[in-house]
Amino acid sequence: MLRLSTKGQYGVRAMYEIANGYPKKPVTIKEIAEKQNVSVSYLEQIMNQLRKAGLIRSIKGPGGGYLLTKKPEEISIASILKELEGPFAITSCLDPDEGCIRVDSCVVHLLWKTLGEQIDAFLNTITLQNLLSGQFQNHKKGQDICVEK
Repeated sequence: MLRLSTKGQYGVRAMYEIANGYPKKPVTIKEIAEKQNVSVSYLEQIMNQLRKAGLIRSIKGPGGGYLLTKKPEEISIASILKELEGPFAITSCLDPDEGCIRVDSCVVHLLWKTLGEQIDAFLNTITLQNLLSGQFQNHKKGQDICVEK
């Protein structure tokens, strides 16, 4: 089973909440934690990473919180996950830090590489705006996919 870490999952959910406040309403970490049922201390680590990556900015003081640095339609899910998860690799042999000594003779290396590229390409087409609207483009059929909220 392919799984994202909780860091990636919670990071996308947090960015969704921040996108809900775009462009003027900063969203506090407490609000995100309550709406998404995530601990504040874990969210602090995630938010710090997203802030350092330039995806969000923080406003201190009363009425403060987090804001997106770009429009929701300019932030892809892939960009969020790359910051939180690192390079996208569905198997260890595709991980640049691990590599594989059998790449040239591996019968499934190209399969895993192609699948990873397809997932990455799809996530690059989905933005925070798509999450807000609940619509994703189905490229094979040219139809919108509506997702229940």
